[in-house]
Amino acid sequence: MDIHEQINNVAMNIIMDAGDARALITDALAKMEQNKYELADEKIGLAQQKIKIAHGKQTDIVQGEIRGETYPASLLFTHAQDTLMTINSELLMSKQLLKIFRMLHHRLERLEQSSL
Repeated sequence: MDIHEQINNVAMNIIMDAGDARALITDALAKMEQNKYELADEKIGLAQQKIKIAHGKQTDIVQGEIRGETYPASLLFTHAQDTLMTINSELLMSKQLLKIFRMLHHRLERLEQSSL
């Protein structure tokens, strides 16, 4: 495999792992909407694992460059990095939303119980 194929292969793997994470985040948000917080937590955990895998692949390339390996400029790799960072931001926001949704759910439950 030549260097162009190698960088493109890594880029596609990053995009696929990040895309899998986005799908899991979308599922987690749907579970939050249904008040299924444990399932949402599981989906977010799986998304976090996918992001970690994708980030590891990106890090391998960056560390290779630090060691003196050179890679051709690649629009696909740039796109992969952008996709990874965007979905990582979505993951961080989803984790925060889960905390907020849980807190609001518990507050509403307490209010409902106190009004009985």
